[in-house]
Amino acid sequence: MSEPGDSTGRIPDAGGAQFAAYRGTAGDGGSVGRVVLAGTPIGNMGDATERLLGLLQSADVVAAEDTRRLSRLVQSLGVTVNGRILSYHEHNEATRTGELLELVRGGATLLVVTDAGMPSVSDPGYRLVEAAVNEGIDVTAAPGPSAVLTALALSGLPTDRFCFEGFLPRKPGLRAGRLAELAAERRTMVFFEAPHRIEPMLRSLQQAFGSDRRAAVARELTKVHEQVLRGTLLELLQWAQGTGVRGEIAVVVGGAPEAPPSRPEDHIAAVQELVADGARLKEAVAHVAEDARVSKRELYAAVIAAR
Repeated sequence: MSEPGDSTGRIPDAGGAQFAAYRGTAGDGGSVGRVVLAGTPIGNMGDATERLLGLLQSADVVAAEDTRRLSRLVQSLGVTVNGRILSYHEHNEATRTGELLELVRGGATLLVVTDAGMPSVSDPGYRLVEAAVNEGIDVTAAPGPSAVLTALALSGLPTDRFCFEGFLPRKPGLRAGRLAELAAERRTMVFFEAPHRIEPMLRSLQQAFGSDRRAAVARELTKVHEQVLRGTLLELLQWAQGTGVRGEIAVVVGGAPEAPPSRPEDHIAAVQELVADGARLKEAVAHVAEDARVSKRELYAAVIAAR
């Protein structure tokens, strides 16, 4: 994907008049515009990028998850939205996507922002991106703060491999089913949760993953009262009980520990069961050794020694 540049091929910076190169002309019948997903601060307004400031001022249309929060954001940042503002949230995402794309087809630069963090990551935006990509419409991003990555980095847990699971189902049965699927997950897991549901959520995690699984609760990230608690799931559950937890919360859970390597001695009973059912000893050993991924020779020796 190419970016506009000057005659030297350099990309213009994100602020000031140079950023006007990103702005389309809605409804002029010219070229198709573009969709820009922009990350907004997750708490500290100082994390807003110069590129975000430029986009807020220059975009033809700003699709906001909450227009009231957008108003507070631009007021805090000291900028003015000069384009058209439209609401774009989970309740109208399906119906408004077509309207937004029609504006982009007419040449508009559409800026998509959510209440905090990156659009389409547990927030509105995925439907729009999918539809735009299917039409060949240009989609780009102005990266910014991420609660997922911030919580992961501060958790003290392995960061080389991780997965984002968002909000768990609220119904106990569905939640237990989802966690059962994740019980053997080796990667570090990142979840979101509402403060009033953090205690039952941690209890569900403890029941599914065990009391000793390492985890972290990150609360009010980048804000004045930022707090990151690290410990076992049991310790975090005890902290959450009756404390009246408040604020935006991300929960990071360590992956399942590596299973100890299988030993030939662990599979003697399986061989003996096949032999009792009429299988020849060598055939039974070969079958079990292949399934268990152990040495046939060592398994055969272990079965003979156990007689």
